[in-house]
Amino acid sequence: MITTFLTEVRTSFNPFRTTGNAARIFLSFLPPNARQTMKVTTKLLPRVSKDPSIVELKFKDGKEMKLDPEKLGIKGIIEEVDRHSRILGRAEELNGN
Repeated sequence: MITTFLTEVRTSFNPFRTTGNAARIFLSFLPPNARQTMKVTTKLLPRVSKDPSIVELKFKDGKEMKLDPEKLGIKGIIEEVDRHSRILGRAEELNGN
């Protein structure tokens, strides 16, 4: 997963429900120095909460994504992050940065 262009990651999930698996696994894919290079916010919902899991991302170009891990799953989330990161990588290469 390409995390170079991420500036902020916000997650909210219930760790006691299977619907929170994708958000939890996404957090495990972040590099060890993620908190030094981006803002990472995690909100753990209580056991009885019926609120949906949410993964919100912000990229260096200002684009914000609000992803539903229950529908996309971990593969879908990684595909979305990589898709936009590759676009930003190509733009950076073309600009010569």
